[in-house]
Amino acid sequence: MGAERCLGGAVAATSYQGKEACSKVTSVSQLLIVAAASLLSQSSLANPSREVSPVVDTGATPTDTALDADAYTNQVSPKVDVAMVYYQERDRVTVAEGIFKLSQNFGDKDKLVTKLALDTITGASANGAVTQQQVQTFTRPSGTGVYQARPGETPLDDTFKDTRLQLSSTWVHTPSAGTLTTLGGYLSREYDYTSIGLNGGGQWSFNKGNTQANLAGGYFYDIANPVGGRPAPMSEMVFRQDFDSEAAFKAEFDKTRQSGSESKQTLDISLGLTQTVNKYWLMQINYGVSYVSGYMTDPYKVLSRINSDGHAVGYHYEHRPDKRLKQSLYVMGKRALTYGVFDLSYRYSIDDWSIDSHTLESRYRVNLTTRSFVQLHLRAYQQTAAKFYRLYLRDDQALPQYGSADYRLGAIDSYTIGLKYGQRLKDGTLATFRLEYYQQRPQNSGFDLVGQLRRFDQFPNNDAIIAQLGFSF
Repeated sequence: MGAERCLGGAVAATSYQGKEACSKVTSVSQLLIVAAASLLSQSSLANPSREVSPVVDTGATPTDTALDADAYTNQVSPKVDVAMVYYQERDRVTVAEGIFKLSQNFGDKDKLVTKLALDTITGASANGAVTQQQVQTFTRPSGTGVYQARPGETPLDDTFKDTRLQLSSTWVHTPSAGTLTTLGGYLSREYDYTSIGLNGGGQWSFNKGNTQANLAGGYFYDIANPVGGRPAPMSEMVFRQDFDSEAAFKAEFDKTRQSGSESKQTLDISLGLTQTVNKYWLMQINYGVSYVSGYMTDPYKVLSRINSDGHAVGYHYEHRPDKRLKQSLYVMGKRALTYGVFDLSYRYSIDDWSIDSHTLESRYRVNLTTRSFVQLHLRAYQQTAAKFYRLYLRDDQALPQYGSADYRLGAIDSYTIGLKYGQRLKDGTLATFRLEYYQQRPQNSGFDLVGQLRRFDQFPNNDAIIAQLGFSF
């Protein structure tokens, strides 16, 4: 998703004057390929360290800085972009992030772009258990203490908190006219997760510079070391109150855990073609494939085991497959208008987990003056459920090999609407402010709501507000 967002914003960010932006073919070409390569390493909440992020499909991740594309335009002096982002879900997750990006040219052919991001994540995350009419008690991931869900409330794990530091750097080299290459690295570190990666790409222009073909690839190696250890697949949660001593509980709790860390590897490849139709129109098509192998289970998610009355009689830790192949096709059209720029894009994605998704997105940017603009952002997203997604487990049936009740792997519709305002200050600094509203609408993909389950909303909406303040100078 990061690629399509960067690519979709490239022309609009090149110039305040829409017609001039679409006529700068060489500059646009550089922006497109760098964006395509950097997507493989620089996305924050959408990076591979979180297989399913709480905000991965909003179309408005914190790394959508004020003018990402401007970092790759030619200039002698260093260029600095800073942004502060705040993401708030209703009664759930809160994310605060600070981003610093430095771009420096080295002669006419080389540029180094370095980005540092620090974010804190706090709040409560849905643990996967179904809503019940009685109080539910859960053992914390560490095995120390419990947390509870009140009657009629979605069970939320309030231990969801972390601080993440990310560093990425990309070297951009232009060996000759019409050719551009990139090479980058990525490092992300948080308490229970480490991600490192390499990425690179190339772009070739032809047809008098009106056509650009690009190829980008990336490799990531992630290490997970969950709090309390990795739960044994589909093992049942144990509770201190069921044992006579702490030692007896600890011995049984340890049986549900696997020692040591676990890893995951990701290989991404992206192919793209961009065509300047005329000085007003730009069209683009991208194909991407991603192969992931290793540990993709969320160690903090559970499934409820229910009886015929819908009463939860136990909880089991989830287990996901250790391989995933994803493919996506993205098309975008961008039109320069008299007083702005309009773009419309569509993305179709499939994978061998049976998750199919559709994303329709548009931005309409209006230049209020030669120094200010306002931009409307609309996005609609829809996905089907993973083949191993389950709302619950049945007490009278054998445990499956794979299972997850994480609603982000279920059928979901989501919508984003937002506005961004930009103002060029007297000293040349560009200040921007973005405010967006995002809503997830989980859907029932065919599960029977037996007994007491039908009394409550097992698929509640999840609303969020995203605010961002950015400066480019």
